Amino acid sequence: MLGLEHDFRIVDTRATLDPDESSVVTHGRDISPERLEREMLQAGIVRAVASPGQRAAGRSYLRANNAVARLSIDRPFVAFARLNGPRDPGTGPVSVVRNIRAERDDHHTRPDDVEQYSYDDRFHGFTLAPHVDGLPNEDVLARLEDADLPLFVHAGREFPPEAVETELLGYDLPVVLGSFGGYPLDAELMNETLDLLDEYDRLYVDTSAVRYREVLERGVLEHPDRVLFGSGAPDVHPNVGVMEVLTLDVSEDLMARVLAKNPARLVPALAEGADV
Repeated sequence: MLGLEHDFRIVDTRATLDPDESSVVTHGRDISPERLEREMLQAGIVRAVASPGQRAAGRSYLRANNAVARLSIDRPFVAFARLNGPRDPGTGPVSVVRNIRAERDDHHTRPDDVEQYSYDDRFHGFTLAPHVDGLPNEDVLARLEDADLPLFVHAGREFPPEAVETELLGYDLPVVLGSFGGYPLDAELMNETLDLLDEYDRLYVDTSAVRYREVLERGVLEHPDRVLFGSGAPDVHPNVGVMEVLTLDVSEDLMARVLAKNPARLVPALAEGADV
């Protein structure tokens, strides 16, 4: 795919880096750090948040997180630590019963892990995919609140905005919902998430896999300071996500906010000249 030509500085808040064979097998892909970096450069992306892909069931993210941090050195990646937990993210009665008995296993994230990541200058935030990794216990979430670093959440049909509000938005920390909270391609959930932005000042959304121009434009026009560009690479080439923003019917100033200014304000390591 040809490189894009534009005059914007672009940073990416949603990229996955599979650092080892376990992650590659789970995802069924093998995208090297070099190839991911090359595709980012083709799209004009100068820096990107990177976190591990899904691990096999029963495996800790500790080694994968450390591998991503190591692979980010001397590359335009900003490492985020991926978290997991024993609680069922569902909203039904079965989930409620399961969570009464949910006990943390050795591979689940603990409060001390969050504290370690928070004070490790290699990590700049956290990633959570409740529908595959479960929800952390409340003591872990409380420690995230203390850390006050961005928490990027994979939200959608299996962890909808209603569940996000119940489980996460009561904590005072910045939360970013991937795909406008409506993955995959659920415009109704995306619009529900945009409604939540009116109620929660520390809630943000990223643009990954939001294929509806009307929804994207609504988000950018109504909440110009809380929409962040995310490509979803390497599942899609970052060129795709960049073009979806560049072709919106909004001003260049608003595009510049989405593509760089908003992400850099939330994640200072993404800012121009930041020392990472």
